[in-house]
Amino acid sequence: MANLRPAVTNNRLLAALPDKDRGRMLKQCEQVELSTGDILHEAGTPQRHVYFPTGGFVSLVAPINSKGGLEVALVGNEGMVGISAVLGVSVSPLRHLVHGGGSALRVSMASFRGVLELSPALRQRLDLYAYVKIHQMAQTAACTRFHMVEARLARLLLMAHDCSPSDTFYATHEFLAYRLGVRRAGITDAATSLQRLGHIRYSRGNITIVNRRGLEGRSCGCYLAAKELYDSVLS
Repeated sequence: MANLRPAVTNNRLLAALPDKDRGRMLKQCEQVELSTGDILHEAGTPQRHVYFPTGGFVSLVAPINSKGGLEVALVGNEGMVGISAVLGVSVSPLRHLVHGGGSALRVSMASFRGVLELSPALRQRLDLYAYVKIHQMAQTAACTRFHMVEARLARLLLMAHDCSPSDTFYATHEFLAYRLGVRRAGITDAATSLQRLGHIRYSRGNITIVNRRGLEGRSCGCYLAAKELYDSVLS
């Protein structure tokens, strides 16, 4: 595994740790590159690794059937993929699907548990992160039930923009429909509306955020609520 110096991390969870605890964790990590569409973990199977994204971002998808699913959370450099391991559970009910390619720090499950036992600071921070994620998933469930597709798409694009190092990222209508649990035609209508308003530019799967403030205005309040929760609990 790569011997990463304590200062070398763009992951906000790890960056906030005391130097000793961060250094102990990073010594067990290796840097990997994630590609869009990769499945890091399939629902219902034992997890072999946990990931701390530093550049890419990962969708946590609740599978509905062999083809469908619904995104219940998005994890970028603010968080961790494999949070059930913090609770002592090695099997997750969620599919971990890479939405945006980029870098991440990966650590084996055994090494992660070893460090967790030695670091109360890491345990405390990840316990708080687990609370935030549970709250956000519940909020996503309510959002899916009560909010229109355009508002939900705007929220999703803002979340992806937060995780992306660029204003442009790749996501097909089919992929967005899968993540939001709606028909592709609904995504097409919503994306066309946001583009007509001048908030985004969309061409052959490449989405560019043109007017972020305008996109925030079209999003439901769930986006801001999720950000405020993270900041209040983990700042």
